[in-house]
Amino acid sequence: MSGPAQAPGFDDTWTQWDEAHPRASKDSSRNTDNGDTQATFTENIETFQYMNPWESQVDLSTGRRAYRDGATIDWTQEEAVERMNKNTLRSQPGLRGIVLPLLDQARIWVVLIVTGILVGFVGAWLDVLVAWLGDIRTGRCSYGFFYNENSCCSGLDAGEECNEWNTWGDYLGIRSIAATALIQSIIYVVLAVSSRLSTSRASAYRTCNRWHILEAPQYLFNHTHRTRFTPEFPKLKLQILNGYVLDLFLSPWTLLVKGVGLALAVGSGLSLGKEGPLVHVSCCIASIFYDLISRFKGNQAQKRRILSAAASAGVAVAFGSPLGGVLFGLEELDLFARVHIMWRAFVCAVLAAVTLQWTDVFATGNLVLFRVTEGTPWKGFELFPWMILSVFGGLAGALLIRLNIAAAVHRHRSWIRDWPLMEVVCVTAFTSLLSYPIAFMRAQSTNLVGNLFAECDPTKPDYHGLCNVSSMWQNIFGLVLTSGFKLGLTAWTFGMKVPAGIFLPTIAIGATMGRAVGIIMQGWHRAHPTAWIFSSCAPEGQCIFPGFYSVIGAAAMLGGVTRMTISLVVIMFELTGALSHVLPIMIAVMVSKWVGDVFGKEGIYDAWIALHGYPFLSTTVEFRDYGETAAGRMIAREHIISINAHHSTSEELEHLLQTYTYRGFPVVDGDQLVGYITRDKLQMAISNLADQYPDGVAPPDMNYTFVGRHDSSYEEADLSASLDPAPMQLRPAVPLQLVVSFFQKMSPQCVLFTNKGQLKGMMTKRDVVNLLRERFQNAHVLAEQSETIFTTGA
Repeated sequence: MSGPAQAPGFDDTWTQWDEAHPRASKDSSRNTDNGDTQATFTENIETFQYMNPWESQVDLSTGRRAYRDGATIDWTQEEAVERMNKNTLRSQPGLRGIVLPLLDQARIWVVLIVTGILVGFVGAWLDVLVAWLGDIRTGRCSYGFFYNENSCCSGLDAGEECNEWNTWGDYLGIRSIAATALIQSIIYVVLAVSSRLSTSRASAYRTCNRWHILEAPQYLFNHTHRTRFTPEFPKLKLQILNGYVLDLFLSPWTLLVKGVGLALAVGSGLSLGKEGPLVHVSCCIASIFYDLISRFKGNQAQKRRILSAAASAGVAVAFGSPLGGVLFGLEELDLFARVHIMWRAFVCAVLAAVTLQWTDVFATGNLVLFRVTEGTPWKGFELFPWMILSVFGGLAGALLIRLNIAAAVHRHRSWIRDWPLMEVVCVTAFTSLLSYPIAFMRAQSTNLVGNLFAECDPTKPDYHGLCNVSSMWQNIFGLVLTSGFKLGLTAWTFGMKVPAGIFLPTIAIGATMGRAVGIIMQGWHRAHPTAWIFSSCAPEGQCIFPGFYSVIGAAAMLGGVTRMTISLVVIMFELTGALSHVLPIMIAVMVSKWVGDVFGKEGIYDAWIALHGYPFLSTTVEFRDYGETAAGRMIAREHIISINAHHSTSEELEHLLQTYTYRGFPVVDGDQLVGYITRDKLQMAISNLADQYPDGVAPPDMNYTFVGRHDSSYEEADLSASLDPAPMQLRPAVPLQLVVSFFQKMSPQCVLFTNKGQLKGMMTKRDVVNLLRERFQNAHVLAEQSETIFTTGA
């Protein structure tokens, strides 16, 4: 052994992560024989008796490891085992060598097909439940309590008044206007709070003699302690991209709580959306069906490819956007996607979208949620107000991220942290009280956005006087007020102990501001139709279409909050059907992202990852070293805990594992690097050797060698086969920027720095993550706060 007791460069946060999430693995396929010079793989192929499409009767568990929650999968080992398993299937004699590989691929497609169809049905069920819960706050259908307003009033001619839908004041027979307004507001608030309270109670649990709100995924890191923040998508990025095993996050119980809680949360009227939780629900469904097939058990790398496809299906259902879902998965979840992974995501997303349209729960006959008026031409002068909306989207998006992070920090450091249920009830009541007097805030976000995107039509009802020319300035004031209030409410709500998505409230914020600008432009044209700026407008007919200004505002706001690009453009034109207006949408997203990047290039999901202190290595952050080399940042040789390649006893290795929580150790012969061994492989090798003794314990003076047995005069065990077959090595003089790029592209756990074969230092993934977190533009405070917030101990 060498090195002091504590190695600088490994901060306490990462040490706590390792201590709270040890990795236990059992690789039954690798056995160490003291009489041999190296460990060998063994295959146990049972006699093929009959062909079951789910059980190939071929043991493919060889080389698999069991991971605990919080551990990181070994991508190299997983890929190697998968290749070995495929070769095993192909090597079967006769017809089996042809059929078994085909069945192996068929299982993957069965999981994808079932996931896509079920996600479509779940999305349809959530749409129905959310619509009813939202409408029941304002009234009820006279001939059926469980009909929402659209279903109750279906079949009416254009402009015909719906008498079947009764407000609560009408239903209770109250004639006074003041009394009606009072009873309506009371019922509105009470039903909203009841829905929110039901969500919280459905996910509450008692632990350590204290009540905590448990959105099932919240205890994924350490469920015996206080639960953490709730946004689902950062955890999905952590699990899918970085390979962390978070099985509790995708359990059947999580699926149940998340599905019911999502409907109640959105129906309560809180300023939140359903897209993030729907992606989580989709991944839960895929994970459950994936684990049901024993062939895949333990194949964590394959599971992450399935989860990427399932996430695309969730986005497809949330927005009716299958292509946008695929690009969303490519842009946000699988940066190193292969063609076959994109194909799987496409199939899963299309099946989910087709199922959703086939159910057609609202009898619209199409998949587009917010259809805009087609064929409306746009003029060149409109680029100027659209640019203003784009700048607003970038500024407001950056402001929303800052306010949301500030709210999360305040929540964590104040008494609110100990009373999450009370927080949810109070915020719901406050939201309802604030929303009821303002007509545009009273409606469900989906109804609000749909009416803001729609153009005025004399054959259709006027949505809260939005098309009334005489109340133009009143509408503008109401829209701007709604946009501001929703921004503040969203900043606080996103992060509470509720299932919450950020897309829909962000769209509503941008759409209200966009409609206000559109009404201003329309009023200007109405007052001065002959002005030179309107020279391209036809003498008669409508020139300005405020509905599309709402679309531009929504796209710009989404770009400012999420910093997404291509997938966002596709989602917006699939969401609205505005294919002829793709160019203005692209410009809006581009400008809003540029403006938002001035205040920090991290979107809201990356900000939450940094806030939590999750060990996530971002591949989108640019790093500049300003001439600094790896030698200035690496852990120097004298601070590295290493293993002697020739003379290491059982007692010394056990002490090493008990004392240090590092994920691996360099193996050296003096200063000469021999190799690198991961913590789990070292534990496994020692355990396998101990199993060979009657009492299950190896002698404390048993000697281990990592370079092959060189002296047969005394007993020693050869662990050379447990070394990493291809440790990453660089020279200390390489630019630091190159090292960061190496980690971003190759994603190794560590890099060893050598010079002429001598170990000079090392750098781990955690060091690079902390380095990137320090270099966030205008966001260094986030890194400091995340170190304070992220704790794994009691």
